[in-house]
Amino acid sequence: MDDRELIKQLETLFRETGQAHHEAFVETGGEDPEWPLWYAQHALEKLQELLNVGLTKSQLVYLLIAASNEQQVRAPGADWARYYARFFQERYT
Repeated sequence: MDDRELIKQLETLFRETGQAHHEAFVETGGEDPEWPLWYAQHALEKLQELLNVGLTKSQLVYLLIAASNEQQVRAPGADWARYYARFFQERYT
């Protein structure tokens, strides 16, 4: 799979995870201060498959926080799912 296709699939995974998270936390309007834990649990297996890498849940939580913090500084107006997709693609391909 080429980088563009990988980024597309990663972006889709992050969007689907975000939507599932929002639905799981509908009572709070999607607000969840521990969102990286939920995202990691939900996306870990598929992310490992797409990147062909072994990650622990803890490592993924760390990376999700790093992606979030980096985006806030480097590209605050960027589409978050696309930014995360590129963040992971740059590190694992």
